[in-house]
Amino acid sequence: MPDRARILVIDDDPQVRSLLRRVLVAEGFEVSLEEDAPADVSGIGADHDLVLLDISLPSDDGRDVLARLREASDVPVIMLTGIADETDRIVGLKLGADDYVAKPFSPGELVARIESVLRRTQRPADANASPRSDRLDFGGLVIDLTTRDVHVRGKRVEMTAKEFDLLAFLARSPRQVFSREQLLDHVWSSSSAWQDDATVTEHVRRVRRRVEDDPLNPRWVLTVRGVGYRFEP
Repeated sequence: MPDRARILVIDDDPQVRSLLRRVLVAEGFEVSLEEDAPADVSGIGADHDLVLLDISLPSDDGRDVLARLREASDVPVIMLTGIADETDRIVGLKLGADDYVAKPFSPGELVARIESVLRRTQRPADANASPRSDRLDFGGLVIDLTTRDVHVRGKRVEMTAKEFDLLAFLARSPRQVFSREQLLDHVWSSSSAWQDDATVTEHVRRVRRRVEDDPLNPRWVLTVRGVGYRFEP
């Protein structure tokens, strides 16, 4: 976990914001407070290590904010909600939330959850790099493990950090089938006990959108029905 991790709290309740500031600062975190989500969320991942995001915001649904965040970055997000509804929680996890906490919450438990998410998500950028090669060339698809660039037919495509990690992990073991649970373990350093395996499904969908000519009929990242996914070189 990084020293003095930077936490962004987005919650429209001033009492909740005040409580979270006191608790988190006392635990050694740097804390920024917002009563509503900015229209442009692209810089949040670069400026913060974790986001506490209320599901009910003045101008937007927190789940819509989460979806925009996930298009821009893999910054860890813990959703805060006043409704302890399982369906609501599953939707948030499928959109890419790292955890879900219902109000009223125990400050001690929330801090423990924050620390757990940070431990799971903070990892060296090259943690999955192969010692044998820093460039995987499959003809129409080239993955550079050093620069973390991906080129499809010579054209560079933009990917989030976790999208790249997932693609690179699969591509380093061509034709090997990995279950969602294995991918959570290797790519997210997590497990289905902590994180919904639908996170993997969603990231596979996004990777296909980046690199496949026809994401519905993929060439590179294939589904092995009832098991998981494999990379076809």
